[in-house]
Amino acid sequence: MSLTDAHWARIEPSWPERTPRRGGRWRDHRQLIDAIAFKYRTGAPWMDLPQHFGPRVWFQQVPEPKVAKNRWHFDLKVGGGRDIPLDVRTQRVKATVERLVKAGATVLRIKGEPDMGLYAVAMQDPEGSEFDVA
Repeated sequence: MSLTDAHWARIEPSWPERTPRRGGRWRDHRQLIDAIAFKYRTGAPWMDLPQHFGPRVWFQQVPEPKVAKNRWHFDLKVGGGRDIPLDVRTQRVKATVERLVKAGATVLRIKGEPDMGLYAVAMQDPEGSEFDVA
């Protein structure tokens, strides 16, 4: 059972635009909500969701250490976007970084450029892959 048009009309305004100012076009939000509802309604594992819910990203742990540049680079957007004041975004980023450090990540560098409205932290996971928290 998918969301009805009436249900979607009520929640759609709370979702971000599908064409953000930076990056590419986001996947269909309604499809994502339908996939989550299907998963919890049926109890199916994520990998068993029907293909019509779209592609999935999987992570595989490997025993070998990182020997070259990342194959993937992820940005964790936790600040809330440019519409949120920089001090609030900075606070959110710092809180997330603190949790990630406790989980084993390492801070590589802080990218603080207040004149440009930017606060981000470059980090590395325990296996050596780098990612940003902004």
